[in-house]
Amino acid sequence: MSIRDIPLTTISGGTTTLAEHKDKVVVVVNVASKCGLAPQYDVLEAMYEKYRDRGFVVLGFPSNQFFQEPGEGEAIEESCRINHGVTFPIMQKIRVNGKDAAPLYQELTKTPDAHGKAGKVKWNFEKFVITPDDTVHRFRPMTAPDAPEIISVIEGALAPAA
Repeated sequence: MSIRDIPLTTISGGTTTLAEHKDKVVVVVNVASKCGLAPQYDVLEAMYEKYRDRGFVVLGFPSNQFFQEPGEGEAIEESCRINHGVTFPIMQKIRVNGKDAAPLYQELTKTPDAHGKAGKVKWNFEKFVITPDDTVHRFRPMTAPDAPEIISVIEGALAPAA
């Protein structure tokens, strides 16, 4: 099974997969509204607005694994929209580490970061960039979403500007 075939649940309870975004560059990021890194929502939204017409999407996966996303469902989505202007898709709250980690994260965490380290998600806002050829690039939480190394991967895989 391809990473794009793993079942996902939307914040409203619907079922989807990454195959819905098969020709897109996808940023998968575990998010939390009470985290000190929450301003990354604003940067992710700006990137989504800038690149979405070229085949780019951000998928936010709320997680309370680090005790910074106490909300549920619509409350999470509303908080993202009101506090950060988020319009990119927010998925159902999940676990990103351990034996109960969501299947998508069980696969993503096999990918090493720039230092060759795979394994557990270290904190909120760890970013995984999946290119249309299903290559996964991993960026740790303290790497800003618009850091040159992330933008280079995204722009290198996007459709040319019209």
